[in-house]
Amino acid sequence: MAKKLAVIGAGLMGSGIAQVSAQAGWDVVLRDVTDEALARGKGGIEASYEKFVTKGKLAAADAEQALARITTTTDLEAAADADIVVEAVFERIDVKREIFRTLDKLVKDEAVLASNTSAIPITKIAAATSRPERVVGTHFFSPVPMMQLCELVRGYKTSDETLATAREFAESVGKTCVVVNRDVAGFVTTRLISALVVEAAKLYESGVASAEDIDTACKLGFGHAMGPLATADLTGIDILLHATDNIYTESQDEKFAPPEIMRRMVDAGDIGRKSGQGFYEH
Repeated sequence: MAKKLAVIGAGLMGSGIAQVSAQAGWDVVLRDVTDEALARGKGGIEASYEKFVTKGKLAAADAEQALARITTTTDLEAAADADIVVEAVFERIDVKREIFRTLDKLVKDEAVLASNTSAIPITKIAAATSRPERVVGTHFFSPVPMMQLCELVRGYKTSDETLATAREFAESVGKTCVVVNRDVAGFVTTRLISALVVEAAKLYESGVASAEDIDTACKLGFGHAMGPLATADLTGIDILLHATDNIYTESQDEKFAPPEIMRRMVDAGDIGRKSGQGFYEH
């Protein structure tokens, strides 16, 4: 089985993917544009491994070996000999397409190019390459070391072989996969959470119920582990606004049109846990 992985983007998602992959025995090269971003990403991985060791979920020697399998670089050419490349940069189509255009010229013919996008159609990203059949979506969930799901997305031209390789990779790092057979914007999970968050925000905005009561209704009525507004705060209201905007632009389906309150909260910088204020105070 392929064992060399390149992860492009050392943010929360990229470093999480690097972490679980190194722990599963993959040799990982983690690439970002600045040394500061790489230091933050690597530091986060170290802290996470330490936490697992302290809780007795990972042997100290295994954590040390996993960490030794991760190298960091600012050079995209370090991805040249990777069997699989996972892109995990900001959710902007122009940024992603530029990376894939460059990777297309660098990587070996049999390499699989994957995107961790949560809402941008894979076909649009794949079209920037000369090998759309080798491009696939591998949508991991945050925080990657804790969340079990990986959404595999088949672009318009993704081959069965590419999908099978992506599944093999995701399962090798301990994930359970669901397959999205048709490349709709937002796939399955982002469409579902976006529709729920948009409706919850509308109910909150119009004073139908408090954020706490809306979330309690979803937790106790539907068995959700976390309510939609608490989820929005955790994910980042800015991130969810961006995702719902992408889906709405693509689908023109009114249920994905974000309510004004989400836009104003983002304008004001109240974007959830990372800013200390969202639908809740943190």
